[in-house]
Amino acid sequence: MGHVERPRLAATSVTVGSPTPREAARFWARLLGYRVTADDPPGPDEPAEGGWAQVAPEGDGPGLRINLEHERAYRPPVWPASPGEQVATQHIDVHVPDGDLDAAVAWALDCGARLADHQPQADVRVLFTPDGHPFCLFL
Repeated sequence: MGHVERPRLAATSVTVGSPTPREAARFWARLLGYRVTADDPPGPDEPAEGGWAQVAPEGDGPGLRINLEHERAYRPPVWPASPGEQVATQHIDVHVPDGDLDAAVAWALDCGARLADHQPQADVRVLFTPDGHPFCLFL
């Protein structure tokens, strides 16, 4: 087989399944100071809380875009992983550049997150979104 050159590629977003994607988008927008750039209603075969949404940094600046899509058979992951339970296949890491992890956790809780019982590192806090996805705040 011949050598194929890698074309220029750029990852721009991550898509996360959610039972309530438009609500999840509002959570991420508030938490990160992002804007909701898409808020599509549910399709004809989806429940009222279905649909699709996207959040992105303000303006056209750099930053991760988060797409939220309706997942009909959604089960929140169990973290840390437990045999036989739904596994978290991804999580979003959020940097806390000013170094005030306690303030960042307080803000996340005010936005609707909940703190995980297990905290494996001193400079990281594991939390869950309102629909149960784990995410990390880190220094």
